[in-house]
Amino acid sequence: MDYINATGRRKASIARVFVKKGSGAITVNGKTLEEYFSPGHLNVVPMKPLQVCEVEKEFDIKINVHGGGVKGQAEAVSLGIARALVKVNEEFKPALRAADLLTRDARVVERKKPGLKKARKSDQFSKR
Repeated sequence: MDYINATGRRKASIARVFVKKGSGAITVNGKTLEEYFSPGHLNVVPMKPLQVCEVEKEFDIKINVHGGGVKGQAEAVSLGIARALVKVNEEFKPALRAADLLTRDARVVERKKPGLKKARKSDQFSKR
């Protein structure tokens, strides 16, 4: 079996995920998953699709991710892995859909408006 690829996006992050049968090794930009997402709680996010499908040790996964921050990258990786697992086996789709792992979170930072300090924050009103 050759690599099956999928793309995951979140905020400004884009993750390209390559999945093939193997021993469960996961590399992100040439590093292990634990090295790349060093805070403990962010290691759990990319692994969630594998845990839902109960295939943690069945696939080797190679991931290229860029853009955005660490949390956005972790969520982009999660979406990419979920989409790749659906391509590998269509029977994973109902479980991943029920866990809400196949939905692309479209929320992004709102743009700054002219005349305001931030997107919605304005100058303090002065009566005199």
